[in-house]
Amino acid sequence: MSEETEPLISSQQRNYAHDDAEHEAAQQQSRAIRIRAIIWSLLTLVFIVSVIVILFGPDHYGHVDWPGALPRDPDQAARKLLDMAPVIDGHIDLPIIARRVWRNNVSAIPLHDMMPMHVDIPRLREGRVGGFFWSVFVSCADHSAEGIDFVNATWRVRDTLEQIDVAKGLIAKYPETFQYAISSTDIKESITQGKIASLLGVEGGHQLGNSIAVLRQYYDLGVRYVTLTHTCHNAFADSCGGLETIPPLHYGLSPLGFKLIEEMNRIGMLVDLSHTSDMTAVHGIMHSKAPVIWSHSSARVVHDVARNVPDEVLSMIGTGEGQKDGIIMVNFSPSFVAPDGKADVKKVADHVQHIANVVGKKHVGIGSDFDGILDTPKGLEDVSKYPNLIAELLRRGWDKYELAGFTGGNFLRVFAAVEDVARQLQAAGTPPVYDIYRKRGDLPQRY
Repeated sequence: MSEETEPLISSQQRNYAHDDAEHEAAQQQSRAIRIRAIIWSLLTLVFIVSVIVILFGPDHYGHVDWPGALPRDPDQAARKLLDMAPVIDGHIDLPIIARRVWRNNVSAIPLHDMMPMHVDIPRLREGRVGGFFWSVFVSCADHSAEGIDFVNATWRVRDTLEQIDVAKGLIAKYPETFQYAISSTDIKESITQGKIASLLGVEGGHQLGNSIAVLRQYYDLGVRYVTLTHTCHNAFADSCGGLETIPPLHYGLSPLGFKLIEEMNRIGMLVDLSHTSDMTAVHGIMHSKAPVIWSHSSARVVHDVARNVPDEVLSMIGTGEGQKDGIIMVNFSPSFVAPDGKADVKKVADHVQHIANVVGKKHVGIGSDFDGILDTPKGLEDVSKYPNLIAELLRRGWDKYELAGFTGGNFLRVFAAVEDVARQLQAAGTPPVYDIYRKRGDLPQRY
């Protein structure tokens, strides 16, 4: 019989007891589903609120307590804290491993497996990483090849473009893990979605080809910081060298270097002072309208090498009169941490503590240099070990808000402030910088 001709009321006797039992079971199941939905909604809301509280920083939310206290055990407490305030690392050299081991063949690089150095997806997750700068580094050119005035072609810009390409390719290859980020807002959104915010940084002015126009194009490609120098001088600025100071060339920034910083401020590119000479750093701090960063540097008072930052320069950072806001993101390279064989997590914490003592805890962060260093401190062997450093700082009396700033909140504040300066300069009609390196011979000197 078809549906249309079936009787509206069945002629069969109804079993009321059976129907009532089914109805009650259905109601109980429905109530259980509603209760589970409410519980999961509340848990999700608590997590999101916790992340937002941490990401916007203790400056704004210092009066708000987190859901639940941290465990008494420092190791357990470190992991719980990082679940809510994950690490944002200022400098990881994964792209150079891709270049040197796999010739930038993205399809062949197994980030889900154990990688040869310090970084892969399982260890990033274990270390509670919420974001990092992928350094699109290429080395300084041979000095005899580029010439004393840096004008001979050496493929530095081509190679940088290849490193930008491989970094973006790896980010896109693992969309369930990484999320490409170009702003402070992007970082926060990535973390709230449980992904690792992935930003790009150029590690040296030698990668600009003496051209401020190249800087603008890197920005359009997603680069968000440029380190003014690497281990070599360039047309813009003097380097510190490495462990020992090298003789100056410009005695700080060159005339073109001052213009470079002006354009970095205008477009919103972070000014990174790692690797620079002390005088370059002083010039950069004084000339920049925006906060500055050291993406991977430590304290010279703790370990006396040229690559570390002296107290005279550190003292210029802050929010007091005559100071510039900024952040020093501490490097883990043993050669910058301690004498041979003595680098461990406690010595790295000494650098963090000293910088905090000089400039305040709101101006220090993490810039490990993982994958760019051959050795590591004991207890900080790879990206899975960040909790060890947080546990050590907990033992030294740092509270959860200070540590939330250290792991990422401080950097987010600085990045957002750099973005604000760029918006203000652009709104004021500040024109782009079109200055040309005066020693170039391929363009007319006058027009």
